[in-house]
Amino acid sequence: LQSLNATNKNLETTQSRISTGYRVNDASDNAAYWSIATTMRSDNQALSSVQDALGLGASKVDTAYTGMNKAVDTINQIKTKLVSAYGATDADKAKIQTEIASLQAQMKSYADGATFSGTNMLSVDTTTGTAAAGTADKVKIVSAFNRSSAGAASISTIDIDVNSIKLYDAYGADKSTGVPDSTNFAKAGILDGARTNDGARATALGTAVVLGDAAATGDTYNVASMALVAGGKTASDSQISDMIGVVEGALKDMTTAATTLGANKSRIDLQKTFTQSLMDSI
Repeated sequence: LQSLNATNKNLETTQSRISTGYRVNDASDNAAYWSIATTMRSDNQALSSVQDALGLGASKVDTAYTGMNKAVDTINQIKTKLVSAYGATDADKAKIQTEIASLQAQMKSYADGATFSGTNMLSVDTTTGTAAAGTADKVKIVSAFNRSSAGAASISTIDIDVNSIKLYDAYGADKSTGVPDSTNFAKAGILDGARTNDGARATALGTAVVLGDAAATGDTYNVASMALVAGGKTASDSQISDMIGVVEGALKDMTTAATTLGANKSRIDLQKTFTQSLMDSI
């Protein structure tokens, strides 16, 4: 009878291992190993969520990168138009202005449309100090689930600084005049931020530019709204030269921003590969 009982008990154990695939399936099988295995299975499930988050983050970065590339192509066209306008007649400058206005509107459309899962890193609103429309000053992408030797769990993230790559920022401008509030002046994006003729970001609001006059020290423009013709007046050649410098400065910043997005995309791809390998190991 004891022999039959032992045989039946061993048979039950074997059947359990076959059906579950685990030698240690319950705490009663081996309490220490069961505890370790349960924790590791739980961590693997968390890593699976990390993989999903990395995929979502990669899509957000890809969307911003696509919008940035299209904006770079468009600003190059604006620069070409400005070069064509230098030395042209007032009538020709007026025609070129029509094209420039269309390109400016297209760049805004690219930035506004670069939204994925409620996140837009190119067109934001930091009027109240924190960005609206699902975009914070930093976009955080969950990159890892960590467990220390003491058993404490923590989350790591890849942080993308939106302030360094945003093209537009509705930063509290006076909507009637388009002049930004001086307290929020520094919050402007790459394209709607004021620049001096050397392309550098202006540190203070400049005096209003009077088209047709010679370029003056302190004149500032921004790529989003600069115009060759306004109020019945036409920009002088020296002012157009300043505008070309402004476009060059914005283009340089956009190239840097695209590099930042590309580097983060590569980092996310590397982390996805590592996470999958880690899951396999566990």
